[in-house]
Amino acid sequence: MTLRRRLVLSIVALVVAVSAVIGAVSIIALSSIQTGAIDKQITSATHRAQRYLEQNQSGQPSIDLSRPSGQAAGTLTAYFVDGQVVIANVLDDYGRPSSITQSSASALGQVRVGGDPETVDLGSDIGRYRLTAVTVGPAVLVVGLPMAPVYASVWSLFWVVVIVVGTALLAASIVAAVVVRRSLRPLERVAETASTVARMPLDRSDALDGVRVPDTDPRTEVGRVGSAFNRMLGHIGSAMQARERSEQKVRQFVADASHELRTPLASVRGYAELTRRMGGDLPKDVVYAMSRIESESIRMTSMVEDLLLLARLDEGREIQFDEVDLTGLVLDAVNDAHAASPEHVIEIDVPSSPVVVVGDAARLHQVIVNLVTNARTHTPEGTRITVGLAPSPSGPGVDLTVRDTGQGIDPEFLPKLFERFARADSSRSRTVGSTGLGLAIVDAVVQAHGGSVEVASVPGDTVFTVHLPVDPSAASESAASASAASAASAVSADWSGTPAAVDTPH
Repeated sequence: MTLRRRLVLSIVALVVAVSAVIGAVSIIALSSIQTGAIDKQITSATHRAQRYLEQNQSGQPSIDLSRPSGQAAGTLTAYFVDGQVVIANVLDDYGRPSSITQSSASALGQVRVGGDPETVDLGSDIGRYRLTAVTVGPAVLVVGLPMAPVYASVWSLFWVVVIVVGTALLAASIVAAVVVRRSLRPLERVAETASTVARMPLDRSDALDGVRVPDTDPRTEVGRVGSAFNRMLGHIGSAMQARERSEQKVRQFVADASHELRTPLASVRGYAELTRRMGGDLPKDVVYAMSRIESESIRMTSMVEDLLLLARLDEGREIQFDEVDLTGLVLDAVNDAHAASPEHVIEIDVPSSPVVVVGDAARLHQVIVNLVTNARTHTPEGTRITVGLAPSPSGPGVDLTVRDTGQGIDPEFLPKLFERFARADSSRSRTVGSTGLGLAIVDAVVQAHGGSVEVASVPGDTVFTVHLPVDPSAASESAASASAASAASAVSADWSGTPAAVDTPH
């Protein structure tokens, strides 16, 4: 139940409870007051009847016993001698006495003599009466007045209370709904601002600029909440700007360092190769050392090129969109893989007609090569690798799949598989020659094309699925946001002296 509904229901329930209590107290008070008035009238009627009897000492009371001057209509008078009813009648609206039934008269004998007035039900013919009994010589005189006027007044008041409570309930519901709605409107604006922030992609440092709660009156509780929320948004924006500046510095450093390292690495590689080729007069251990220097310089050059590519992708560069035949790229990559790894069984599963998308042919070829190379590198000989193309079932686009029958990927490392330098091998071995950036490049290139990469792995079946859109406008919009998409993988830890890992083997 919402806060607004709880407040409205609480206010309405309070109004109903107060109105019901007031109505109940009013009804009880009215009943008591009128009953007290009836008791006073009975006392007066009893005195008049006693005087009438005393003034008319004729041995036996006559039918005129209930007709002394001043007796009201409805007055009941009964005369008992030795427990037997002698006379019992009631004055009608015209002041004429009328006899009552024997059953009603017998009920009069239950009235306690000399006690307080009490209410007795005398049957359906005359109803409930307020009665009192006194002694007159050897006889008992019973006098009473009807309770019908009291009950009529009480019921009238009851229905008045019901109508008033119903009206108050309706009015309280409307007023409470209006008041609560107006009172909670600032809180709703706080909630709307929070929902807006929750839906926003916070991939830019200026994403929160201008997003603030308008209600910041320090005199109200909601205003103080809005002010605190605005300060929190300001702190978050400042933290995002600081993080973006730090990431920008790291990316710039990576780009500059990678660019500057290319020339000395090329020189080292060239001199090492030249020395190895001229090694006829050199000792064998020197020739071996030169070959190792050349090999490591080649691997380091590859790592530098990968880092430079990632840095340029972070900046939104290196992507040139044009129509690309994915089928041809798959065939070229599989042919190269056959030559590089004949011990693996590599198959293709593509449509008969060419599959064309909008993208960068060189980068998409690199995606296919990296995925196939990853499958070749981290699976044993004889593993079956299948590269396929198919229409995407989730919408317009193409799914590129690379499936292998290797031992699978550890489930613990699937969430960070595409992070830079992430690896499961804690020994950080480089025996396989991986730079640890292949899958990170795959993820960055695919995101730059507006697509996504997924992986599912169980022992004996590992599938990498690349979703690529075919709409040129969607591809262009994705290219514009490539920097924000790839910035989610921070590289600050990669250059802190403790690189994380190479591609996670499977």
